Amino acid sequence: MKYLFVHQNFPGQFLHLVMRLRQDPANEVVFISEPNENHIGGVRKIVYRKPEYNEATYYDAMEFEVALKRAAIVCQMAEQLRGLGFRPDIIIGHHGWGEMLNLNDVWPGVPMLGYHEFYYHPDGLDVGFDPEFPHPPGGLARVRAKNAINLLALTNPGHGQTPTQFQLSTYPDWARKQISVLPEGVDLDVCRPNPAVRRAPLDVGGFIVEPDDILLTYVSRDLEPYRGFHTLMRAMPRLHRLSANLKVVMVGGDGVSYGARVPGTTWRQRMLAEVGHMIDPARVCFPGKVPYELYLKLLQRSDAHIYLTYPFVLSWSLREAMACGCALVVSDTAPLQELVTHRKTGLLTAFPDPAALVASVQEVLDDKKLAARMRRNARTFAERTLGMEQYLDAYEALIQRVVDGVPPMAPASP
Repeated sequence: MKYLFVHQNFPGQFLHLVMRLRQDPANEVVFISEPNENHIGGVRKIVYRKPEYNEATYYDAMEFEVALKRAAIVCQMAEQLRGLGFRPDIIIGHHGWGEMLNLNDVWPGVPMLGYHEFYYHPDGLDVGFDPEFPHPPGGLARVRAKNAINLLALTNPGHGQTPTQFQLSTYPDWARKQISVLPEGVDLDVCRPNPAVRRAPLDVGGFIVEPDDILLTYVSRDLEPYRGFHTLMRAMPRLHRLSANLKVVMVGGDGVSYGARVPGTTWRQRMLAEVGHMIDPARVCFPGKVPYELYLKLLQRSDAHIYLTYPFVLSWSLREAMACGCALVVSDTAPLQELVTHRKTGLLTAFPDPAALVASVQEVLDDKKLAARMRRNARTFAERTLGMEQYLDAYEALIQRVVDGVPPMAPASP
């Protein structure tokens, strides 16, 4: 079968699917993306340059304008592929950046399966969730405008998929019937408990975690409020007091993946300016973004793993932490309530409450039986519901139904 993938950051959410498809020599896989250093053998990668923002455009419309430019550029590349005789059996991509909007014009009738990640709301979800960061006056119109791409994609031909019932629930009622919930998977052979990691010192860029140290871990693409970084930082002085040999490693960059930037600085620098004088730098490590092997060792060595988020999309790291059998302390927010059961697979704690976070961590560290039970249950949950093979089997089954024109099964009510 001939597959066309589209995602501005190759291979994005499609890594494992592409890796499986390329194993069959009967498949032809073409991928349109912005340029990056990633390569997968057997996959034909075609790159385009991201269009620039036009500063003269009305601010609320800038994102939509760039999306339409992307759509036009990708459409031109698709026309060149068509001129070379390529006609995909299915088009698979992410709807977030507008790249797929015009592809039905190039190949009318070709089935399309789009990744629907999140439908923005001016209240009730991430916007206004954190009382510390109320939305600026007039900003709600900008939030609604972010759905312009979403809405065009939903009215184009094709079917959609999303990883969680929570993400499905963000979409309008009329749109849900055309979106399937396809829970994402984890490589359970790679992401697994490994007690041997605990038997030797762990070197995190010169920050040494000894076997008798208590290790708290936190992972986010970037250290920012959407992922509760400010809550954890404010909890740090009290976390220090739990044990003299407690150490904390916070993995993540200094950029902003979601939400607002801090003018002239970073969220890490801002929080260090607020609470840094109460934190022991010898017991806290900010390694930035780390190699995957070290990241896994941190999860496997962790005594308590903290994952916090606004009501927004989940990071892949949460599923990988469950597969590694981490003792989880997570925010009591909708996306996590779907995967984590309180006191069974982890502890749910109030999001913007440093004291509650400290109390939950203390419970995990003090109650060894509870921690061990949650570790086992988290791994069992991953084995039962997050296996990579069952995820890819379900993905290919969904693809086949879309190609065959068989309506995918309606999702359960969120």
